[in-house]
Amino acid sequence: MAPAAQGQNSSPTTSGRRSALLLMGPTGAGKSELALELARRFPFEIVSVDSAQVYRGMDIGTAKPDLETRARIPHHLIDIRDPETSYSAGEFVRDASAVMRAIWSRGRQPLLVGGTMLYFHALLGGIAELPEADPEVRADIDAHAAAGGWAALHEELRRVDPAAAARIHVNDPQRIQRALEVYRVTGETITRLQQSAAPAFADIEVLEFALSPEDRAVLHARIATRFEAMWAAGFLDEVQRLQQRPTLSAEHPSMRAVGYRQLWKFLSGHSGLEDSKKQALAATRQLAKRQLTWLRRRERATWVDSAQTDPMSAVVHALSAGGFAGWSYA
Repeated sequence: MAPAAQGQNSSPTTSGRRSALLLMGPTGAGKSELALELARRFPFEIVSVDSAQVYRGMDIGTAKPDLETRARIPHHLIDIRDPETSYSAGEFVRDASAVMRAIWSRGRQPLLVGGTMLYFHALLGGIAELPEADPEVRADIDAHAAAGGWAALHEELRRVDPAAAARIHVNDPQRIQRALEVYRVTGETITRLQQSAAPAFADIEVLEFALSPEDRAVLHARIATRFEAMWAAGFLDEVQRLQQRPTLSAEHPSMRAVGYRQLWKFLSGHSGLEDSKKQALAATRQLAKRQLTWLRRRERATWVDSAQTDPMSAVVHALSAGGFAGWSYA
């Protein structure tokens, strides 16, 4: 494993208590860059909290760290699934818990980084043992969506599980489908089942950071710049390679990811190239808005304006000020 950086003025020591640092934020906020800087300076190992980076072959559109970076700094939960398979929040909690135990056993600490707020929610609030996916139930839900639209299914969810409908956006078909599927299979709402679960961090000392430019226009500009960089790096070619796989379809969860969904539509002849690019940017901005909405509910999170402050200094200050009771910085 990569050692902590040498020659720095501060280095962390622990009292043996297990801790975790959560670096959360919308897409384009600069989380990955800050995480790498932290991992170079302190004995962190990075745990990806990204529902798209789990898939192999989805590198450019997910802003996945390259192999050289991952060889220098330990990263976990990247490239662990084929795009033709699904990956649930429950599986993420199981895998992340196992990874964190291994990190602690090495005398290091996990740095969880990403923007999949459902995964953070599952880790922090707990997740129940939910039923496996039921193809027949999902097909029926998809058929109703095709006939009446996802807004109608969101209304159905509101009638049976108002709490779930309140936290799931009407434009989030994957989570609407899952919540209705659980209800139809078990007769219980996904909200009630999740409330009975113990959080993965029940006995862990956790420090949360929310990283984002305070100015929404700055975030939107960063999103646009990042998308153009992805485009120049061959994002369209990447989606085309995926589309050429005979058993991968637009209905697979991996291909519902922002950017992939819109470019798949273009490659299928259902939209023009410029329209698809505009739709991808708009969908990314909408995703960032949903991510920020969830983050604002995290009362324990320390907010860092990545456009106006030095993020590294802000995080180190919070750590040294006692954010981790078991850590000291000499």
